[in-house]
Amino acid sequence: MADYDDILIALRRITRAIDLHSKKLVRTSGLTAPQLLVLQSVRRHGCVKPSTIARDIVLSQATVTSIVDRLEKNGLVTRQRSAKDRRVVEILLTEGGQKKLLAAPELLQAGFLREYRKLDEWERTQLTASLQRVAAMMDAEDIDAAPILEVGDIEHKTA
Repeated sequence: MADYDDILIALRRITRAIDLHSKKLVRTSGLTAPQLLVLQSVRRHGCVKPSTIARDIVLSQATVTSIVDRLEKNGLVTRQRSAKDRRVVEILLTEGGQKKLLAAPELLQAGFLREYRKLDEWERTQLTASLQRVAAMMDAEDIDAAPILEVGDIEHKTA
């Protein structure tokens, strides 16, 4: 086996783990990872503007609006006009949304972050640099990506 085979196998395992977890999340909760992140952000902030959600979870406001549309259609969030400024629309979690959050499995990145935080600073720096180098070697360093471990296009997932 060539020395690069270990790297390619590790990359395939990572991709497969993301794919399997994404499918499990949808199967058990009916939510995609980005939808779950939006619900978590709304719970964290309470009555919140879409722009705040977008900054919180590092997605574009257009993507968040699209996700909120699906969540609202499924009765998990509602939109309401701000009491302070009627031009502003705020997002609220419904009881159904709260129940979905409680029943949803942990996101894959939560487990990763627990383990990542156990590493020494030099290990975190080395890991980051190595993965950025791999992304560059795969001509992927300019691909827009949010810190969500999910396969596919996050804007076109269905609830």
